[in-house]
Amino acid sequence: MSMAPNPQGLHRIPRHPQAWWPCLLASQLLVAWAWWRFGTRVGLPLMLASHALSWWGVFRPQSRLYSPVLSRLPTNENVAWLTIDDGPSAETRAVLDLLDARGAKATFFLVGERAAQRPDDVREIARRGHGIGNHSASHPSAMFWALGPKRMRSEIERTQQILCDTAGSAPRWFRAVVGMANPFVSAPLRDLGLARVAWCARGFDAVAADPASVVARIERGLRPGAIVLLHEGAAHGRNIETIGLLLDRLDALGYRSVLPETLEAGETEAINASPRSASC
Repeated sequence: MSMAPNPQGLHRIPRHPQAWWPCLLASQLLVAWAWWRFGTRVGLPLMLASHALSWWGVFRPQSRLYSPVLSRLPTNENVAWLTIDDGPSAETRAVLDLLDARGAKATFFLVGERAAQRPDDVREIARRGHGIGNHSASHPSAMFWALGPKRMRSEIERTQQILCDTAGSAPRWFRAVVGMANPFVSAPLRDLGLARVAWCARGFDAVAADPASVVARIERGLRPGAIVLLHEGAAHGRNIETIGLLLDRLDALGYRSVLPETLEAGETEAINASPRSASC
């Protein structure tokens, strides 16, 4: 699979996936020296601080410590990038119909094993002009942040191949499960030409069943260029209702949905084009 061009500067692929190793080593050597020179009074707090920074890079989805990450589109116009995680599901066609009826576009971050079970839904997403992103193969939500390099690479590479074979083009965007990435995510992203995406507006719709409360939380994070995190197929069964209510609210606030592929370099300009993807 070849990498797609990057004319817009938004699609930032990790360039130095191993850079964290010397930084980690240097920080721990500094801790060891401070502990030896000044004792526990200085060494212990310094060690805790260095470890806290490492964990911050894992548990904060917007952290750039281990790889570049896009959390907001660089524009001052009232546009939002709708991203829908965890599909495909039994709700995918209904979500597509809703988006089409409202003239909205979204990027679906798909789980590889689910995509393999519902290939027609994957192809329908692409056919209707929406984006497709990589969201791991098995969606290990409890442990994705702790995966080692071999399992991490497998989760990302398997999904990339499934989506490439099914949709006919390779995704350009990756979202970590629950947004949490560790140091081992960067190497496979670099090798596959993937850029990591987070968000700046979310409503916890994967677990919250009240659409009005979900949309109110999303609105608190809404700003020009917002990347909005949404889900499909949640157990509470109200994701479609939530998306519909959100689209109503975006219209009332004067926002329109865009895909990052529709942004020209240096300025925000909507164009009539479908998402560009890497060739398989």
